[in-house]
Amino acid sequence: MMDPFTENVIHIIKSIPKGKVMTYGQIGAAAGRARGARQVSRILHSLSRKYDLPWHRVISADGRLKIKDVETRNEQLERLYEEGLEILDGRVDLEAYRYEPL
Repeated sequence: MMDPFTENVIHIIKSIPKGKVMTYGQIGAAAGRARGARQVSRILHSLSRKYDLPWHRVISADGRLKIKDVETRNEQLERLYEEGLEILDGRVDLEAYRYEPL
């Protein structure tokens, strides 16, 4: 049985619409843990493939793409561009593209 926080995180990430992003901390807070950003990162890393999560729509609190692996970061950049986001200097404008679930 899956931890309720993990279930919430998966549900929230799956709900992010195309052309929008959420931050790790924003997802953690929405899932019930105000300081859960690192846990969101671990969940995303370990369960993205299994649950077909739109991992590319999850970014850091400052709007930056922080994935260290160049190939994966480029894939994230490409996917976000394909969804219509503008990324300047490796940063997404959170005012324009942040998703705020109800």
